[in-house]
Amino acid sequence: MPELPDLTVYLERLDALAHGAKLLRLRIDNPFVLRTVEPPPAQFEGRRLLGTSRSGKRLVLEFEGGYFAVIHLMILGRLHWKKPGAALPKGKGLAAFDFDSGTLLLVEHGSKRRASLHLLADRAQLRDFDRGGVEPGGATLAGFGAALTRENHTLKRALTDPTVIAGVGNAYSDEILHRARLSPFKQTRALTAEEMRTLFEATRAVLTEWTERLRAEVRDGWPEKVTAFRPEMAVHGRYGQPCPVCGAPVQRIVYADNEANYCARCQTGGRLLADRALSRLLKDNWPRTLEELDR
Repeated sequence: MPELPDLTVYLERLDALAHGAKLLRLRIDNPFVLRTVEPPPAQFEGRRLLGTSRSGKRLVLEFEGGYFAVIHLMILGRLHWKKPGAALPKGKGLAAFDFDSGTLLLVEHGSKRRASLHLLADRAQLRDFDRGGVEPGGATLAGFGAALTRENHTLKRALTDPTVIAGVGNAYSDEILHRARLSPFKQTRALTAEEMRTLFEATRAVLTEWTERLRAEVRDGWPEKVTAFRPEMAVHGRYGQPCPVCGAPVQRIVYADNEANYCARCQTGGRLLADRALSRLLKDNWPRTLEELDR
């Protein structure tokens, strides 16, 4: 799922390419993507794009007259900027915003259709999409700590919960926790004041660094390769590969339909966290430390 750095660059490039441009037509190729009935897409035609913003992991496009389009890409949704009037790709094309300067395509890979588009004619309705999580870039240490400790959860769950922290998902939570040298299973209310500060600073640093990295990659183009798996990442998607800090093999925990990647040496004092699937299979043979794993 595209997260804060990817979404930020999407919006910045759309602003650069289409700010003030007139929307000639809004095409809906897959009716499932449109989750509202009023206003109809035709009412957006002829309105200029006034600006863009983000609400958690949702992209908000503001048009003249107080009209808004809210896009949630979910896991496999992506945006592409093409020449004016570009055709939607067969099968995966969902919607197209035809501006006089170019066309913004909303597509979704895979067979499941989870991405969504809401059309609004009232700014007050935007509040319905605010999940309440604090924005990492604008939060204070006190606000960040209050959000994390409002309930007692694992750090992995808290960082990816949109009601706690806005815009962070599976990939960047792994990177943040590795930078902070904290276990993904540590409880939020068990953090010391120093650990909370370290986590706060790691969150802001990782998201800022990756946003700047993606900006540098895209430059004046368009982010065509939005992915949660990048070779430059420290631990996410790098199971079995060496940690860039200490060289120990990156570990993973599989749970439900998700997984967490971490370095046992950097984050858990060398202790291997129990993987539900493998520990159930191996039982007493499940290694508890990196040393046991090596043997």
